[in-house]
Amino acid sequence: MTAVVPLRRPGFARIRTAGAPLYVLCLACVVLLVLAALLAPWLVPADPNAVDLGDALAGPSVGHPFGIDASGRDTLSRLLVGARTSLLGPLGVVAFSTLAGVVVGAVAGWRGGWWDSVLSRSTELVFAFPGMLLAILIVSVYGEGLMAPVLALAVAYLPYVSRLTRSLVLAERERPYLSASLVQGQSGLQVCLRHVLPNIAPVVLAQSTINFGYALIDLAGLSFLGLGVPALTPDWGRMVFDGQTAVQEGYPLSAILPCAAIVLTVVAFNVVGEHWADRVARRDR
Repeated sequence: MTAVVPLRRPGFARIRTAGAPLYVLCLACVVLLVLAALLAPWLVPADPNAVDLGDALAGPSVGHPFGIDASGRDTLSRLLVGARTSLLGPLGVVAFSTLAGVVVGAVAGWRGGWWDSVLSRSTELVFAFPGMLLAILIVSVYGEGLMAPVLALAVAYLPYVSRLTRSLVLAERERPYLSASLVQGQSGLQVCLRHVLPNIAPVVLAQSTINFGYALIDLAGLSFLGLGVPALTPDWGRMVFDGQTAVQEGYPLSAILPCAAIVLTVVAFNVVGEHWADRVARRDR
């Protein structure tokens, strides 16, 4: 009897919702955060940029559940609208770094030889420049805005994705199904696109989910330093910076809430990403 070698192992089918309570809770938090960001214009109780200095630092009330900051702006409205900027920036970092990193890592791992040497050495050079330092340098040249720090951090995160992809591709090249595919007449490019990349996608997706949390922290830090979004744009990192005055005056709520939002988001994305990575690792054993 001739053994049948599968041409393709399960890809995204490996990622399934498990019964782990912490994972389910964090996944629900991620879904709620995304929905809050998408529906922010319809959920805000007031204009996030409307200023009423007469009510500055007012505590929670029916009209303002989370109180008012030192500039007289509704804290809940700024949190909801700020979620859009705070989540959109890391999404851009992850999208750019993952796309470019997968291409670089796949070519290096699949072609090998001098392709591998050149691409690997090039990505290692990026490690010499810390992501935050590179972002600060680029923002100082191009000024405030979201695009400059996003592109800078995407370049900084690219080597992590490319090295992971390269190691996964090297492991996939030893699988029996690749030999079967080549024997059937498929070209190397076809095998890579149809089988290798879909098979490594769950691991790359899990790592990208973890990178999302780190990118959020980096971008929030830049906004806190005044190097991210413009001053009037609602953003969690900028809200922490603006809340410093209120903390000194004994009204910490406007600074604590955006900090809590950042921590909750980072923890939720990290738990989800690590859970996916663990499930894939157990499935491959």
